[in-house]
Amino acid sequence: MIRVGVEVSTEESFLGGFTNEVELVRIPDEPASTIDIDFWIAPFSSATARKQWPHLRGVRVVQSLFAGVDALLKILPPEVILCDARGVHDIPTAEWAVTAVLAMQKYLPFYLDLQRKHDWDGKEDAEKIYLMQPGTKAGVNLPALIDEVAESTILIVGYGSIGQAIEARLTAFGPKFLRVARSARPGVEPVDRLDDLLPHADIVVLIMPLTSETHHLFNAERLALMKRGALLVNAGRGATVDTDALLKALEQHHIRAAIDVVDPEPLPTEHPLWNAPNLLLTPHVASDSAHTARRAFELATQQALRFARQEPLQNIVVGEY
Repeated sequence: MIRVGVEVSTEESFLGGFTNEVELVRIPDEPASTIDIDFWIAPFSSATARKQWPHLRGVRVVQSLFAGVDALLKILPPEVILCDARGVHDIPTAEWAVTAVLAMQKYLPFYLDLQRKHDWDGKEDAEKIYLMQPGTKAGVNLPALIDEVAESTILIVGYGSIGQAIEARLTAFGPKFLRVARSARPGVEPVDRLDDLLPHADIVVLIMPLTSETHHLFNAERLALMKRGALLVNAGRGATVDTDALLKALEQHHIRAAIDVVDPEPLPTEHPLWNAPNLLLTPHVASDSAHTARRAFELATQQALRFARQEPLQNIVVGEY
C-alpha cells in the first residue's frame, strides 16, 4: 500500500476511483507538522503547494494537475519524479483559443464598447480604427472592423496536444496552418524557423510552456516581425511574451492581442496593459470548466494506481517540461 497525499479540501467525489491499494492522506493548506507520503497530488494552487511541500517527507512521485509545471519545478528536488497533466486541459483551452480568435476577428470587444455606450451609429469610429490596418481604403462599403478566419494563415507556436486541439477546432473555418514545436517533424517546423514564419501569419497562437528557452521568446524584435494588424493569442504562459514589448506593439497599433496569461500575474490594478488598445484580456481562465477538476483527478488516480502496482507512469517531465 502507498500513501497518497491530497489537498484537505478535495471533493470526495473526485477520490472515488482509489482502491485499497492506496491510503489517502488529506494535507492541510499549512501543515503544523511533517507528513509522510509516497505520492503527492499537488494542489491546483501553486501558493498552497509551496506551503505544503516543506512539511512533506518520503515523496517519490508528484502528480501535477496542470500541463505546465514551471511552478513545481522551482520547489522540487531533481530526484523526485514529476508528472504533468498533459491532455486534461486540451478541451477548455482549445475552446478558449477559438473563442478568442473569433471574437477578435469580428472585433467584438469594440462593438461591446459601443453597446455599453448605447451607440448604434459607431461606424465612423469603427472605420477610423479599421483604417489603421494595412491595405484598407475608405469607402461606403468598407467592412468596419470585421474580418474572417477563412483564408487566413494561423501559426501555432507550441504544437503539443493543446495546439493540436486548437487546430482541430479551427480547421472548420478554412484557414491555412503553420506549426512550430521544440522538435521538428513532418508538417511541424523547429523553433529556429520562427522568425521566417512570423511575417506570413495573420494569427499567431502561443501555447508554450515556460522554460529558460521560451522566456520572452516573443520580445520586441519578434513582435515587430508580425504583420501589421496581425492577432497574437496567448493561452500558454505569460512570461513567454515580453509584457513591455507587447504593450508598446499594441499602443502603436502594430498588432492586436487576446491573452489569458500575463507577466506578472495577477496583473496589478494600475498596470497600463489593462487599457491597451485592441486587446482582449482574461484572468488565466482558459483551462477552467466544470469538468477540469474531475478530469485532472481521474488522471491523478490512474497515475497513483500505476505507481502502487509498479507500472510505468505517464507524462513524466524530463528537463523543464
